[in-house]
Amino acid sequence: MAGALRSDIWCMAFVRRHNDLGNMCVVAKRGDPIAGQVFIEVDHLDGTRSLYTPAPVVSRGNTAGLVFQRRFSRVEPDAVRQRIARESDFDPDLWVLSVDLRGDDLGIDVIKDQTP
Repeated sequence: MAGALRSDIWCMAFVRRHNDLGNMCVVAKRGDPIAGQVFIEVDHLDGTRSLYTPAPVVSRGNTAGLVFQRRFSRVEPDAVRQRIARESDFDPDLWVLSVDLRGDDLGIDVIKDQTP
């Protein structure tokens, strides 16, 4: 994709921005630096977690850059861990970012909520 930002640069910017905002954020798994998919795990600090995954290409419209979908919303941490483990087995180039955030605004482009 011409003009797309490298995964490593996008991830480092995301981590730095959240840490600057006071949200603990780390790279939990490094993937392919150029084109690795990015998953974002959110610990809501209340015993629940959410998971954001890349949105399907057909859902993105004309939006440039990374666009996400909320795969899980405030579920048991095990559900998120299992999904990440399954995806990591399938795609070893996957990035996983982990952020502690009480709210829901990650400051990313998210398609209409698809959570069950």
